[in-house]
Amino acid sequence: MRVDPTATVHASAVIEDGAKIGARVIVGPFSLIGADVVLDEAVEIKSHVVVTGQTRIGAESVIFPGAVIGEIPQDLKFKGEASRLVVGKRNRIREGVTMNTGTEGGGGLTSVGDDCLFMTGAHVAHDARVGDRVIVANQGAIAGHCVIEDDVIIGGLSGIHQWVRIGRGAIIGAVTMVTNDVIPYGLVQGPRGQLDGLNLVGLKRKGVARGDITALRAAFQMLAQGEGAFQDRARKLGEETSSEYVREIVDFVLGATDRHYLTPER
Repeated sequence: MRVDPTATVHASAVIEDGAKIGARVIVGPFSLIGADVVLDEAVEIKSHVVVTGQTRIGAESVIFPGAVIGEIPQDLKFKGEASRLVVGKRNRIREGVTMNTGTEGGGGLTSVGDDCLFMTGAHVAHDARVGDRVIVANQGAIAGHCVIEDDVIIGGLSGIHQWVRIGRGAIIGAVTMVTNDVIPYGLVQGPRGQLDGLNLVGLKRKGVARGDITALRAAFQMLAQGEGAFQDRARKLGEETSSEYVREIVDFVLGATDRHYLTPER
């Protein structure tokens, strides 16, 4: 066990031998920090938190009471192989959140980027890849092997099916089940996850230029109403566009995936 002298550890907390506790870390009462855990500088662990497994928590992240971070995957194929969870900087992990380590079949790593917010009861399953500035609202669940790109918002009580990719800047409405890939900047809502448009509010809040938003609107219409299969329409878009935002959608659609895509209603 290595505890930096500037760290504050409550007398009732359990720090197992081998754990590495960085400078200015705070570990609250009745929390457990496992032997293979690394807490980087200024991490705050509030009361009744479990951080276990081969888990690293990035600097200035805060984990709230009742969270269980780094437990083994909820996957019957898991046989106890070594696997990891890496959480980036300045994350807010609220009450009752669960995050699992990876599996051999998924590369052995579950990862979370920087500046994310996981609200009460959210779940990140084995081998998921979560980007930066992602928000998962109350009781939202990300299944195994999912890829959630930067700036995604997932509404409360929503579920992301295993192997699904959610493109950058997309928004998933509350109480929505997403079973197929979502294009960047897409807006998905409804119980069975329909692609209903673009996340225009998010684009405007980010200060995206009017010309790019106009190009995205036109691209969405082409994807919805153009000739040929969905990927054929995306290829045609790629030949015609000069917008980096539209190009991002094209590259996403033409990239490798294990799922189909949510497509606009025609």
